[in-house]
Amino acid sequence: MTTLRVRFVGWAPVRRFFNIVLGAMAMIAVALVSAFLAMRLAIHGREVKVPQLTHMTIPEASRTASALGLRLQLENRFYSPDVAPGQVLAQYPVAGATVRRQWPVRVTESLGIQRVSIPDLKGEGERAAAINLRRLGLDMGTVAHVSMPGPTGIVVAQTPAPGAKGVDRPRVSILLSDGPDEASAGYVMPSLVGLTVSAAYVRAGAAGLRIISAEDVTPNPPATSATPEIPSATPTTTPAVSAGLTPGIIVAQTPLAGHRVARGDTVQLSLTH
Repeated sequence: MTTLRVRFVGWAPVRRFFNIVLGAMAMIAVALVSAFLAMRLAIHGREVKVPQLTHMTIPEASRTASALGLRLQLENRFYSPDVAPGQVLAQYPVAGATVRRQWPVRVTESLGIQRVSIPDLKGEGERAAAINLRRLGLDMGTVAHVSMPGPTGIVVAQTPAPGAKGVDRPRVSILLSDGPDEASAGYVMPSLVGLTVSAAYVRAGAAGLRIISAEDVTPNPPATSATPEIPSATPTTTPAVSAGLTPGIIVAQTPLAGHRVARGDTVQLSLTH
C-alpha cells in the first residue's frame, strides 16, 4: 500500500513575522505602562496634604506650611469671640485637601473679641476719617460718592453705624457727598402766568431759572366798521390779551408750564403794558 505524504513548506517565514509583531506590541505596551507609572509618580510625588492650621499663630502656620512646600497667604482679619487674637481663624483649602507643592493656603486671622468702638465719621472729610480710623486700628473700607446738596467731600453715611457692636471685621465703609449734580437735576417749569414781574423772578429763581426778557403786550382795540382790522403780515406767538387787564401782569411764558427744565435755563415772559 502506498502512503501519501504531503509536506507543507513556507510556514517558517509567517511564524517569524507574527513573532516580530507580537514582540513589538509587547514592547509598546510595556513602554505605555512605564510612561503612565512615571507620570503618575511624578504628579503624586509633588502633591501634599494641607495641614490643620487653625488655632495656630500666624508665624507657626507659616512655618508649618513652608515645611510642606506650601505658601501661606494672609487675606482677612475678623473679630471672633472663640479664637484668640493672632491665631488662624479659618483656612482654604481646608485641612486634609490634596494640593500640589507651592500651592497657596489662604488664612484669616482672628482679632479676638471686638474691643474698639466704631467712631462717628459723619461730617468729616475723607482724609480726616481715614486718620481717625487708623488711630483706632480700623481699616478704610469702600469709599462711595453720591450727588446731593451741601458741601462736597463730606461723609454723609457710614457702615457699620457709629457704636455698632458685633461687627465681623475692623473695616468701615463711607459715603461722601459730591454736591448737587447740575447735569442730571431736572425740574418742572412752574406757571408764571398771572404773576407780577417781581413775583415771577422770585418763583423762577427758586428753581434756578433765569428770566432774560419781559416783552410788553398792548391789548388790541376792538375793531369797528369805520376802522376795519388789517391782518398782520407776521403772525404773533403771544396769546390774545383781553382789554382791561392790570398792567405788568404776565400773560405768557416760554418754556410753557409743565415742561422739563434744568438749573440755569432761561425764561422769556410776555406781560401787559
